[in-house]
Amino acid sequence: MSRMSVTIADIEKLATLSRISLTPEEKEKMRGEFDSILEYVAAINKIAEHTEKDARSIVATVNVLREDTEPHESGIYTGTLLSAAPKREGNYVKVKKIL
Repeated sequence: MSRMSVTIADIEKLATLSRISLTPEEKEKMRGEFDSILEYVAAINKIAEHTEKDARSIVATVNVLREDTEPHESGIYTGTLLSAAPKREGNYVKVKKIL
């Protein structure tokens, strides 16, 4: 992984934009922290790119859908389903009104 580098000038510009003043020691410390953060983000991006490529190849090669077949006969499960409902009205399941 290539090393990301933040300069003291970058830190000074950020400090000016943030309206904060930093000592030379704080600037050097912030530079190191920014370098660490940028390296971490670069590592995450690299992993994300690799994962995205793998995910695309999996999606392209694996069919997760079932084969189309003849559906079951209409109404053969209606009685079973209605008998399991807590409340019913005719051939409908009765539910609480929600607004």
